[in-house]
Amino acid sequence: MQVPAGRYLLDSSIATRPVGEGNWGNDWLVQPRLDVDHDMTLVLDARVARPVDIRPPVADARFEQAGAFAKVMYEGVTGFVNLMTRSLDLRTAHLGPAAERGAVQTWVDSYWSRPGGVCALGYAFRGERALTGLVRHPAPGDLATLEVRAGVPASGGGTGLVDFSPSVGSSPALPLAVPSGGTGTFLFTPERGAWDLVYGAQTEPEGPANHYFVLGRSFTPGSTTVHTFDTPVFGPALDSSPGARPVAQRTGGTLDLTVPLLADGDGHVPSSPLFTASTVTLHRDGTLVATRRGEKPGYASFTVPAGRAAYRLTASATRSRGSVTAAWTFTSAATATATDLPLSAVRFGPDLALDGTAPAHTTSRVAVTVEGAVRRSGVRSLTVSVSTDRGATWTRAAVTGGRITVTTPGPGKAVSLRAELTDAHGNTLTQTHIDAYVTRSATGAR
Repeated sequence: MQVPAGRYLLDSSIATRPVGEGNWGNDWLVQPRLDVDHDMTLVLDARVARPVDIRPPVADARFEQAGAFAKVMYEGVTGFVNLMTRSLDLRTAHLGPAAERGAVQTWVDSYWSRPGGVCALGYAFRGERALTGLVRHPAPGDLATLEVRAGVPASGGGTGLVDFSPSVGSSPALPLAVPSGGTGTFLFTPERGAWDLVYGAQTEPEGPANHYFVLGRSFTPGSTTVHTFDTPVFGPALDSSPGARPVAQRTGGTLDLTVPLLADGDGHVPSSPLFTASTVTLHRDGTLVATRRGEKPGYASFTVPAGRAAYRLTASATRSRGSVTAAWTFTSAATATATDLPLSAVRFGPDLALDGTAPAHTTSRVAVTVEGAVRRSGVRSLTVSVSTDRGATWTRAAVTGGRITVTTPGPGKAVSLRAELTDAHGNTLTQTHIDAYVTRSATGAR
């Protein structure tokens, strides 16, 4: 073989039995530094490879698949090689001289199925050499636990599909089907780095799949994290963390809004929220600017005059049962660069079953939290009211210790919630949830 002189990345996979004959094993040889500057002979000897032995600490796990990866950087160019396998019979070896310091990134991800869950064991390294074998038998305390609870969507039952994989680097992953009202469990290695969780479920029989993305999350060994999807109270969610994507901005005379108006009870933002009607209306100094209808709830764009003025922005969405309305007031003027609008949100956290219901005729404490601009400016005032007649009458509920007390009505009825918030700069929010959640017989199943 004749190739131009230069630096090369070489990999070779040597099968332990004929390819296609069952789950054949592999000896994977990787040479991250191959300098071609003269005639040479390369020897690829599988006998130098050493076993990759990764096993979870649970007896009911069954191996499904694994991936081994190597990424090599040299003078601004990146080379990438990988091997995917469904066999535990895997060995790896580094060939040749070491590459430059820190130039070689390697990782191995191994996935195992178990009743109602997945074991995801991943290990990543950075140095000058590819891997020559790897042995990891983590103890239970070395792993973290993720529980994914699948709510019952308004359209009825179904199955959610969960993908959970490392945030950095390719990975084969192993999707987990979780029936509505069920729970799936992942045991995984926090040391692999940050992880991405994607939950998808069909919102309507003929509609698009609805996806929730929880990306770049880090975990600690021994920890348990729970994510519940598709349960009330559905409402606006404004990520206040550093680096979060802006959802309401003004640039010059344009107001752009992508406010997630129907995030689920855990604050997960849906890709395709389930709604029957939506409107976004903007007033400037009391005069109607425009109304947008039928778009994704909370999404709109408006063009306004440059001068400073008082604005009232109202976004609403109607679901198969219930509705959400958020009305914000603030002042704004033209800006040379994109500037965040001072919008806030209130989140309610009742203890609900996976079908979104609470027991009838019971008294419980409901968490109340604030998000958005108010997290930076501070709260001037916050009042919360509760209704059990779909908003015909309201009763003030004192917020103490970040919670309110709610007494639920009879079976099949609903609790409605309203929050009136003013931040330290005088910006306001009135947020109303009609039929925020419904009740069931106190003996009903959770």
